[in-house]
Amino acid sequence: MIRFGFAVVLFTCSAAFIGSARAQTVASLGGETANFFERLFGGPTSPTAKRLVSWPGTHRPGTIIISTSQRRLYFILGNGQAIQYGIGVGRPGFTWTGTKTVSMKREWPSWSPPAAMRRRRPDLPRHMEGGLGNPLGARALYLGSSMYRIHGSNEPQTIGYAVSSGCIRMTNADVVDLYNRTRIGTKVVVLH
Repeated sequence: MIRFGFAVVLFTCSAAFIGSARAQTVASLGGETANFFERLFGGPTSPTAKRLVSWPGTHRPGTIIISTSQRRLYFILGNGQAIQYGIGVGRPGFTWTGTKTVSMKREWPSWSPPAAMRRRRPDLPRHMEGGLGNPLGARALYLGSSMYRIHGSNEPQTIGYAVSSGCIRMTNADVVDLYNRTRIGTKVVVLH
């Protein structure tokens, strides 16, 4: 009887999984359709995962659009499509809107917290070299002359939430993908 019950549960879960997999047209991090393990273990079908979406806007290909209220970043591909990424955004009092350009790109960037941040958090170091423990993660796109960046995170569980001091956080895998698609001078539009 236990074997029969286990078989019924397994069949039901498999049918539901296959049905949902057919209903979603998402791409894995490599660009191909998400595989079984990505879907099963929270890959591209998670709420904040990278995926290809329709984009009705008129922005030029290569533009980055950030919706802080949706907690999503869109890289415009053109032909009515964009890549949507989940992001972490500024907590209340630290959100902002406007248009910037990517002024610099760095792999495994070092980090020097601004003085205002160190006043709020005296436990922070004055400077931290790049690496796995660095809060900027694997890549950073610097936004104009502002103190804001689009960067990776060593805290992927914060993606989808409003927790930063104004920077846009992404998973390290997603920020590497975006970094490889983005050029210096790329227009970045941050909306509420």
